[in-house]
Amino acid sequence: MTVVKAENVVKDYGLNNQTVHALRGVSLEFVRGEFAAIAGPSGSGKTTFLHLAGCLDTLTGGNMFVSGMDTGKMNRRQLAILRRQNIGFIFQAYNLIPVLSVEENISFPLVLLGVDKKEIRERTARVLAEVGLDGMAKRRPKEMSGGQQQRVAIARALVKKPALILADEPTANLDSAIGREILELMLALNKSAGTTFIFSTHDSMVMDYARRLIRIRDGQIESDEVK
Repeated sequence: MTVVKAENVVKDYGLNNQTVHALRGVSLEFVRGEFAAIAGPSGSGKTTFLHLAGCLDTLTGGNMFVSGMDTGKMNRRQLAILRRQNIGFIFQAYNLIPVLSVEENISFPLVLLGVDKKEIRERTARVLAEVGLDGMAKRRPKEMSGGQQQRVAIARALVKKPALILADEPTANLDSAIGREILELMLALNKSAGTTFIFSTHDSMVMDYARRLIRIRDGQIESDEVK
C-alpha cells in the first residue's frame, strides 16, 4: 500500500526578492511499513519534502498523494483533516505543550478527533507503556529529560494510529546514547504497528538505522538505496 507518492514535486520560495528553488522535480514513493531517511545538508530540501508530505505546506508544481489523496486538489480544511487523521509528527524541539501533563499532551490529538473519553484513557495508557513512560503521566514537560520529552512526542504521534509518521531531525537535541535509545524505540514500534516512518536528518546514526536511505542535494535526489 502506497502511503506517500511524490511526482515531479517542485517547491519554490520567495526570499529577499529572490526565488529559492527548494525542490526541483522530486519523485519518490513510500509504502506501508517503511523506515526511511532523507539525508542531506542544510538547505538541501529534506525538511521541505517532509512539510509537503505532512500537508503543512503547498506545492509549487507536481503532484503529492498522501494516503491516496491528491493534496494539490484539497483546500486548507481538507488538508487539516487529512493531517489530523493520518499523520503523526515528531520534531527536533519536541513541540510539547508546557502547561499540559504528559498524558494530556499525548491525548490531545485524540481530543481533536472527538474520540470517546474512555477510549482516550485506554489508548493513552497503552502508548505510555509502549514508550516506557509508565508512572510519568502526571508530569509536566519541564520535569523531564530531553530523551523523555522525545518519548512523549513519539507517543503523541502514535496514539492516533496514523499511517505515516514524519520525524524532522528527531535526534538533533539528544546525546548519542539517548538518540540510539529513541531510534531503537521507533524501529520497534515501526515493526510492531507497521507504521511508515520518514525521517529528515543529517545524523549518521539515523542513516545507519534507516532501512532505506535517500540522499538529497540542492532540491534533487542524488541516490535512493534500500538496505
